Amino acid sequence: MDIVLVAGLWLDGSTWDGVGAALEPLGHRPVPVTLPGQGDQAGSATLADQVAAVVAAVDSASGQPMVVGHSAACTLAWLAADARPERVAKLALIGGFPSSDGKPYADFFPVHDGVMPFPGWGPFEGADSADLDDEARRRIASAAIPVPEAVAKGVVRLADERRFDVPVVMVCPEFTAAQAREWIDEGDVPELAKVKRLDLVDIDSGHWPMITRPVELARLLAAAADGA
Repeated sequence: MDIVLVAGLWLDGSTWDGVGAALEPLGHRPVPVTLPGQGDQAGSATLADQVAAVVAAVDSASGQPMVVGHSAACTLAWLAADARPERVAKLALIGGFPSSDGKPYADFFPVHDGVMPFPGWGPFEGADSADLDDEARRRIASAAIPVPEAVAKGVVRLADERRFDVPVVMVCPEFTAAQAREWIDEGDVPELAKVKRLDLVDIDSGHWPMITRPVELARLLAAAADGA
């Protein structure tokens, strides 16, 4: 199965190199997406541009792909399912939850000169970054790509309720599957509360398992794809 891989804020498609290398021997083709705004003229990209890039990867995939979203990009994966509910075989959401219609995409940190730069490690101290050594922290921070303001503050628009028919597996890194289930049941994640088939799995990692646990993450994604 083709597996479309979309990383979270500040990360491009190369973030998935370790996961992709581990997926191929398991019989799946990784399709990492580098989003608009992660190259030339970065500040001019919009949320709609990024959604279109993920949908284009779905349309170009062989058969029905699984779409993987990490962190804030769980919303991009969800928007792709909303746009192509008949094409997406399954969603895998890693360390994040899809935003609801009318909510901002990722208006989390200060914007400077039209972009939202990586804010440093302060906001991520604790469980998020506990498994990152100094070299991994340096590598992530030095490669971080500022997010265009029109992406971060873009408004999520959902239109097709068939998105709830798409099976979802939630991979839980810095929080547990039990915690995620509690948040969903309490109404904190209204989109996932309506999903007809939702599975939750734990991974013993911080917020960036594609960097710290790429082989284990690949195995979880392959198992999810095999069960699609």
